[in-house]
Amino acid sequence: MRLKLAGAAVLATLLASGSAFAEQTTITVWSWNIAASALKSTIEGFNKKYPDIKVDVQDIGNPQVFDKMLAACAAGGDGLPDVMSIENHKASIFWNRFPDCLTDLTKLGYNNDLKKQFPDFKRAELEVGDAAYAMPWDSGPVTMFYRRDLYEKAGVDPATIKTWDDFIAAGKKISAANPGVIMAQADLNGDTEWFRMLANEQGCGYFSDDSQSITVNQPACVKALDKVKEIKDAGLLSAANWNEKIQSNTAGKVASQLYGGWYEGTIRSTSPDLAGKWGVYPMPSMTADGPHAANLGGSSLAIANGSKNKEAAWKYLSYTLGTNEGQVTMLKSFGLVPSLLTAVQDPFVNQPQPYWGGQKVWTDILATLPKIRPNPGTQYFSDADEIIKAVQTKYLAGGYPNGKAALDDAAQQIASATGLPLAK
Repeated sequence: MRLKLAGAAVLATLLASGSAFAEQTTITVWSWNIAASALKSTIEGFNKKYPDIKVDVQDIGNPQVFDKMLAACAAGGDGLPDVMSIENHKASIFWNRFPDCLTDLTKLGYNNDLKKQFPDFKRAELEVGDAAYAMPWDSGPVTMFYRRDLYEKAGVDPATIKTWDDFIAAGKKISAANPGVIMAQADLNGDTEWFRMLANEQGCGYFSDDSQSITVNQPACVKALDKVKEIKDAGLLSAANWNEKIQSNTAGKVASQLYGGWYEGTIRSTSPDLAGKWGVYPMPSMTADGPHAANLGGSSLAIANGSKNKEAAWKYLSYTLGTNEGQVTMLKSFGLVPSLLTAVQDPFVNQPQPYWGGQKVWTDILATLPKIRPNPGTQYFSDADEIIKAVQTKYLAGGYPNGKAALDDAAQQIASATGLPLAK
């Protein structure tokens, strides 16, 4: 009898605590690298609100997430986790090819009021009509990261660099004053990053805003490609892949890196001994009064339509992406730039950052978010980008007489590969 009474007392105590035999739900998340680490950093805060939802973030690598999602969606959704990271420019591939694979988040609570908390350029690729198949996560507002000491040695004030011609003039001074230092680097052989950043700044992309025609050979895109070649031909832009850039940063062999704002975390974490020597300034434009805003990279989170834990998964998305607390946690820990517009008002964003010489880098970087022009990737982005890579490599090596000829060729190839017409 005593044992029975003792057992009843324990049961009563546990039930009174509210967490006794509460059923625990586990949601699985696929992501990669720093993004996965950032998601893990939000779990503690999330579990304070939802202690009965366990979050299992799995870092399976960027290409692997995309490839495994494609295979799983083709198989009717079998094998997908509850939540997946998707790069924005690849996102529309999934709902165009597999419209039933991912959940329409508006059915779970992603209403118009919440949608409006994110800039248009982040939503453009994630929504079809009234449906939303993913929720904006991080963004990549482009900024110029620069070495303060190398610029100062050449007597260059970054505040005077308003145009790309200014950038070229400054680069010549910096290279002359710092032997062995290149002004900037780009993955000219394996990526189209610089071309896409400059094109987006000028309001041009591979495809039209409605994704129905090819626009990569329009005048603004031609100007962007020609400018990349001009900077390279001036000896100020060398080819370097991701790891080579990090090595150059640490070794002091590069004066500037043009990237999305998320690169802040990369520099800070891979070159910790250079604290105080880095700063940021706005990306130059074609003219001093031209646009100085673009986006490179950025992801979203989607929920599998076949998930048995949709409500729990939605709670995780709502907290991680839809609250300042979740977004700023990832910003502090890993430099993941929030897309949530209210996060710009968070006190942390307005604090001087010691690593960056006391500069309020997040205020400067996030200020461009509302100015970025949407640039839909469409379901054909990967096909088009492979063509642009090859054309860019050929053009930079002198294989075309000018950028117009190069991009006319690229546009025709994209048309053949996709069946889309060229914009008139």
